[in-house]
Amino acid sequence: MKDYLNFNFEANNSDFVSVYDELPLWSAPFGMTLLETIKLKENAKVLDVGCGTGFPLLEIAGRFGNSSKIYGIDPWIKALERIGLKLKKYNIENVYLINGSAEKLPFENNFFDLVVSNNGINNVDNPEIALNEIFKVLKNDGQFVFTMNLPDTMKEFYDVFEIVLNELGLINEIEKMKEHIFEKRKPVDYMITLIKNAGFKITNAIEKSFNMRFANGTAMLNYHFIKSHFAESWKSVAGQENMERVFELIEKNLNDTAKSKAYLSLGIPYVCFDCNKT
Repeated sequence: MKDYLNFNFEANNSDFVSVYDELPLWSAPFGMTLLETIKLKENAKVLDVGCGTGFPLLEIAGRFGNSSKIYGIDPWIKALERIGLKLKKYNIENVYLINGSAEKLPFENNFFDLVVSNNGINNVDNPEIALNEIFKVLKNDGQFVFTMNLPDTMKEFYDVFEIVLNELGLINEIEKMKEHIFEKRKPVDYMITLIKNAGFKITNAIEKSFNMRFANGTAMLNYHFIKSHFAESWKSVAGQENMERVFELIEKNLNDTAKSKAYLSLGIPYVCFDCNKT
């Protein structure tokens, strides 16, 4: 009997429920564009750089099928353990996990048919080295598809952040804020230069955006994803001495904006690069 005919929906199994519908909301818009861009084929070798807790790694594994081998690499050990549980509960057998970094890929040259990274390249320590490594392990005529959010991400918040810092006379902190944005969200033109310098040909650069809406600034600042992925950097920019006053004013300004517009909306522009090794 086919394996999929033996699958049971384990509604009362706590491990199964813990991995059900667990897709990170933040990753979804980026990942859907990536999944629409990759070329599907049988008997492929695929690498997901910065695979996190498994999206789009597991989607790719399912869409390519068992004739293909799908590899995921990430320095985050606990995230890989999470993927391991998903592989077990979903009975996925064509995925291989590696604890490592994009700057030192442990694979032979010309090994992969496809390399992807969903909002991962902008989070590596050295994107230039990472791109060179990806170029080496990709086969000739192979495809490289990656997504990243752009400098205007949450511009509505950063505009308020800058206004508050300026009002408090924290001019050096404004420069620190701009350096933080550049460190994490490179402009398209800057990335195009890095991609071409690594040897890739860019087939397409697909720019899209989505919005994250909140009832007010208080809700946004207390939102779990903001607290876990953004707040620490923002606090570092403000500095320990000024942090409480800065965020008190930011929260007030954001709440005033939400009152005047009925809600607070943060824009998330991003790009999906479709590249080839020729």
